[in-house]
Amino acid sequence: MSSVLEEPATVSEISAAQRLKAVTMAVRVAISWFGISKSLSPQQKAQAADTFGADGESISAGKKLLDTGHPAYKAVTAVRGRIVALFRGMSLPYPEPGIRLIRQDDIQTFNVQMTTLKAELAEAVENLQRHYAELKRAANRRLGSLYNAADYPDSVTDLFDVVWDFPSVEPPQYLQQLHPALYQQECQRVASRFNEAVQLAEEAFVSELAKLVSHLTERLSGTEDGKPKVFRDSAVENLSEFFAHFRHLNIGSNDQLDRLVDQVHAVVRGVKPQELRDKDSLRQYVATELSAVQATLDGLLVDRPRRNILRRAK
Repeated sequence: MSSVLEEPATVSEISAAQRLKAVTMAVRVAISWFGISKSLSPQQKAQAADTFGADGESISAGKKLLDTGHPAYKAVTAVRGRIVALFRGMSLPYPEPGIRLIRQDDIQTFNVQMTTLKAELAEAVENLQRHYAELKRAANRRLGSLYNAADYPDSVTDLFDVVWDFPSVEPPQYLQQLHPALYQQECQRVASRFNEAVQLAEEAFVSELAKLVSHLTERLSGTEDGKPKVFRDSAVENLSEFFAHFRHLNIGSNDQLDRLVDQVHAVVRGVKPQELRDKDSLRQYVATELSAVQATLDGLLVDRPRRNILRRAK
């Protein structure tokens, strides 16, 4: 499965890290959130510990300020889940906290979708605010003497938000004039970061593929109560989504990884979930072929040094 990040004329001339650096930008997403958990005060912890005859300094205890099962709150967290999924789904890992790498030609799409999700988050928070008084009354009843009105702001409208930007990971150009040696040192540091980013991407792809293959193989193998094991359509569909994701973001850094993905793709290409339920021979074939791939993936994942789960392609 070829990499869409490769530049055909130069792919053999530059490293995977250089290709990655040439076609991506750093992206950062920050989500503001109202914390609905709060630690108990020392007095409250001491009182709780006394119930069990324990030392108050030896236990930790907290309280949940809002009912996270309330539909209004669940709607807000659902939007956050989609934001995180979009951020991770359109980007590759980078070895600095909070930063990932996004293809330059995906930035417009990312901006549009994030803007839409930001508006959805604001709408969900407005609805949460409409239920806020109700939620506080329920918390008062639920928490009893642990309830403290001071834990609750007057409004939650401004406590939830998402912002994103595209920070530079390159050393500033002015440093080249002011301190050339330091500038070169920083350039080497950035190059090292992108080398590590290549390995992080490989690790992420292999881990995800191993998880999907293992799950589907387990569901296709053997029986439960004398009947074939039940599996959801998503067990197959998630692999199709992985292939699209890999094809879009593959950095073309490791032939072994490409071959493994191609092997799995060939096994399940065109296979419908219902066909696996209806045709025992097909079910057995797919399970057997995926078991062979799983054995290879397991060997890569067990006792691997960090950042070195794949033998580097020659």
